[in-house]
Amino acid sequence: MKIQLRDLQPVPVDHDKLKQVLQATGRQLGTAVENLSVALVDDARIAQLNRQLLQRCGPTDVIAFEAEQDAEGSSGEIIISVQTAQRQAQQYGHSLLEELCLLAIHGLLHVMGYEDQTEAGRAEMERIQACLLSKVRPKS
Repeated sequence: MKIQLRDLQPVPVDHDKLKQVLQATGRQLGTAVENLSVALVDDARIAQLNRQLLQRCGPTDVIAFEAEQDAEGSSGEIIISVQTAQRQAQQYGHSLLEELCLLAIHGLLHVMGYEDQTEAGRAEMERIQACLLSKVRPKS
């Protein structure tokens, strides 16, 4: 899986570790996604995208789009708000990197077609995320 990571926000993030987690997650899941675009943004930008693309108000932690076939193969996109990830990391008592990895895994599951709109879907995604994070968690 080829990963293009764009960092459009000011908080320092370990891009290499984030990419390693996404690569390891892709291997664990056996993903057919060939190209993955990941954008790290601030709350203002993700709120704008949330309103524009999903008709929802305010910032969110991650927006992801299911992979589509194009001329270069199967491509997907994940957008993560680092500001929201910082708040959530503090709330849950872990590092920013761990929260970003969790959100990246969550986003990749959405890219692969998993949904969390129902209680059953949400529970399945949470179970898979926890299992994957325990296997691919970056060493700090």
